[in-house]
Amino acid sequence: MADLTSVPQGQAAARRVSRPFPLGVRNSVPGVDEVPGTANVSIYAPGLSGVDIHFETAPGVWSSAPLDESVAGIHHGRVTGLSYGSRYGFWPSDRELPGEPGTFQLLLDPYGRGIDEVPRSGEVPLFFSVHVDQSFDWGNSAQPHIPWRDTVIYEAHVRGQTMLHPRIPEELRGTYAGMGHPVMVDYLKELGVTAVELLPVHFHAEEAHLRELGLTNYWGYNTLGFFAPHSAYATASARAEGPKAVQDELKAMIRSLHEAGLEVILDVVYNHTAEGTKDQPALSWRGLGDSTYYRHDGDGRYLDTTGCGNSLDFSEPRVIQMALDSLRHWVQDYQVDGFRFDLAPALCRDADGRFDRRHPFLVAVAADPVLHGIKLIAEPWDIGHDGWQTGNFPPGWADWNDRFRDTVRDFWLRDQASLVAGGTGGSVARIAGSLAGSADLFAGSGRTALSSVNMVTAHDGFTLADLTSYEHKHNEANGEDNRDGSSENRSYNHGVEGTTEDGQIAARRAQSARNVMATLLMSLGIPMITAGDELGRTQQGNNNAYCQDGPLTWLHWDLDAGARRMLETTRTLLRLRREFLASQPYRFPADARESSLLWFDAQGQPMAQDQWQDPNNRVVQLLVGSQSGELRGLLVLNGSLQDTEITLPDAPALEGSGAVRDENHSYELLLSTAADADGHTGARLRGGERDVLPANSVSLYRA
Repeated sequence: MADLTSVPQGQAAARRVSRPFPLGVRNSVPGVDEVPGTANVSIYAPGLSGVDIHFETAPGVWSSAPLDESVAGIHHGRVTGLSYGSRYGFWPSDRELPGEPGTFQLLLDPYGRGIDEVPRSGEVPLFFSVHVDQSFDWGNSAQPHIPWRDTVIYEAHVRGQTMLHPRIPEELRGTYAGMGHPVMVDYLKELGVTAVELLPVHFHAEEAHLRELGLTNYWGYNTLGFFAPHSAYATASARAEGPKAVQDELKAMIRSLHEAGLEVILDVVYNHTAEGTKDQPALSWRGLGDSTYYRHDGDGRYLDTTGCGNSLDFSEPRVIQMALDSLRHWVQDYQVDGFRFDLAPALCRDADGRFDRRHPFLVAVAADPVLHGIKLIAEPWDIGHDGWQTGNFPPGWADWNDRFRDTVRDFWLRDQASLVAGGTGGSVARIAGSLAGSADLFAGSGRTALSSVNMVTAHDGFTLADLTSYEHKHNEANGEDNRDGSSENRSYNHGVEGTTEDGQIAARRAQSARNVMATLLMSLGIPMITAGDELGRTQQGNNNAYCQDGPLTWLHWDLDAGARRMLETTRTLLRLRREFLASQPYRFPADARESSLLWFDAQGQPMAQDQWQDPNNRVVQLLVGSQSGELRGLLVLNGSLQDTEITLPDAPALEGSGAVRDENHSYELLLSTAADADGHTGARLRGGERDVLPANSVSLYRA
């Protein structure tokens, strides 16, 4: 048995057959590996007594070699003839091959840098690992390293973002090259976002039930390769050339975005794999060591906290190592700037299934020098016991804030529906907490508002436009008789379900959407916009469009007047946010000593305790800034059905707060979400003067 830790020196290196680390396939390195012309192959297969590698030496010509050495479940050996571009896979040494290599499913390399998918008529495709050269010319591009406080995330799908864009060459639409095209890069810069969060680009496969329905896994949350890019998002020419060209196209996209100062965040799915339920064929991990890679109960059944058929077992050191090695790979070889972890609690459960905020995975990530400065974002829930963990991840992480999502939807949509029906809405207390970055939610974990990823929509659920147009899901196209997707959307259709020709309803819907967008972008924390919300994109009421790869989910660029106004409003809000933050001290808002949040009622007086919980009080004013900042912002919300006269806070109301600079301070109206606000924008008023806040609207003043 080989020694895991010994590193032979001098002539002893020549006698060494192979090394257990690093896992995967690595060509001989002159001066390091003294066996020229070979590749070191290493795979963790604790369920197998012996492993053979089968590989192509030329197209259609297969060879094999045993991995003769093993230690602690790692099988390794040196292989001659396994060159860049070679397809390969593994098979148990003590099992007969079911056919000629290339005609059946070999076990994939969990560390494979490329995957080749071979379609078969009427059958499941075959997948092969591919040995890929990782070299790439990054030129002078570098990671932007944008501070959290300045970050604005744009969640997008590589394919859907550009499939219908008329100014992007047709052969590049829906590809990595299309996302990195100057037309799209310029659009993102002009919009004002700072980071693109891409739905999964790890290689993923289709589920069996989707193949039977003739559908695809459009979102991609079904990973088959944690180290390999998804080839279907590359151009036809790159796919024809092979995995190296696919890799280079993705890297060129990242380089293009970096050169424009935009960060790239990857949505990653380490909680489960594409192997599905226990009765599905083995593609990789199941055949290499099912009982080690996956969680099981005492009867040998899968413990599934993901809802996807299996859960990787993060109480196992090699599973943690695989995830860490994958993260390092994407940072070092692809220069990505951050990760959003799907169903993150599933990665932080101990051997007994309990969430542990000091789980070895979290500790290892925090201690890893490669991951220092990399943005880490948790989707802080899964479907297991005690699965809701928003606010409980450790320092260094940001969380998707579902409480923010629900609160904003309630205030602007569900409460509006109740008020229109003659009922009552909620008070301003909850929405005020959201405007303040949900600081109370994150304080217990030693974090601030800069750990709150504020979102109202995401890839799953209604789009922003659909939140204002539908009260019921319409997922019939998914082939599950509308059973899939959430039935609780906190939405309001404004009186008509779906599309309407009624201009007044359309106007009210548009104003509600602007209210939501303004609240999202003006709140403390890290805003995330879902691609297309700035254009009024609809999915026709489908709130679970994971399997819809078509015009229903793609962005449409033929903008009508409503879409153009929504886009202009979003751009303006992002510009104002950027200008405001630039005027504040660097530590705003993380340091409470550098941050001032003052709350006033409609009369311009400090909010009294009883006003916070009064459901009849639907108006609140927030003056935000810093004593050493160059300017302040006044955000005023009117969640009532009536135009409301307000008094802007004056010097006496501000005394003692540090917010008063002079007796004659004034306010300039920068933006209102009201339908007919353009004529009033730019108006200047002094503190103590009155203004009329239109019903169901947001106004933003420079103070």
